[in-house]
Amino acid sequence: MPDEAATPQTDLGAPLAGRSVLVTRTREQAHSLVEPLEALGAEVLAMPVLETVDPEDWGPVDEAIAAIGTYDWIIFTSTNGVDRFLRRFRDQHGSYDDLASTCLAAVGSATAHRMRAEGYPPTIVPEDFRAEGLVAAFQEMDDVNCRRVLIPRAEEAREVLPEALREMGCDVDVVVVYRTAPAAPDPDVIARLREHGVDVLTFTSGAIAGAFLDAISSSGLDPDDVMEDALVASIGPVTTEALHRLGYDEDIEARESTMGSLVRAVAEAFEPPAQT
Repeated sequence: MPDEAATPQTDLGAPLAGRSVLVTRTREQAHSLVEPLEALGAEVLAMPVLETVDPEDWGPVDEAIAAIGTYDWIIFTSTNGVDRFLRRFRDQHGSYDDLASTCLAAVGSATAHRMRAEGYPPTIVPEDFRAEGLVAAFQEMDDVNCRRVLIPRAEEAREVLPEALREMGCDVDVVVVYRTAPAAPDPDVIARLREHGVDVLTFTSGAIAGAFLDAISSSGLDPDDVMEDALVASIGPVTTEALHRLGYDEDIEARESTMGSLVRAVAEAFEPPAQT
């Protein structure tokens, strides 16, 4: 990890001035980290390690869209899920009235923001932006009608939410609206990593962390050296747990599982200690 005691003081208005931060999110989503980090003075290196692609079979999604009026709830767990489901919904000419009359839930603030922007504000957004938080929100409702629930999501995702809802008596349909595939690593960023030129590595999911380790390994770098050479920043406990399973510890963890909270946590890691 970098020797913080040996680093120069930075402009208080730009706490990340002189720091380089690697963003590993998909190309479509990277801007939500890149822009605020740059605003704090960081040099941001973007190297998406995954790309978003269509599911192998749209059939289950199209069947759900055709029966959209039979669902009591639609739960979105990511902005990608919102974008890809609604795009397919519009392509299939579904009934907008049916969709508008269905109760909607979002697992986090970014997903909720995207839903509102599309004109479909969620009924439920948990305080804890994780599947566990959404489960708790449903459990706390006095009268929740969840006979049929639709969850459009990624092909690979945690089963916490659908399993918990089924235990509550819900009939849950999970449909795949996107998959992720490895993206070719940027050779310029690989060169920076090889030259020990990155201060912070940011991870926003376990899948991204795993794909990053695969990408650097396939590029001839030692993952242990890379992870030890920089501060490792996690967006929250789910990603942190995934990092631990991969054999690595986090140096920074966001207080809330949001991009804004992750940016603040990275900035705070480089703030000079308070004078006493």
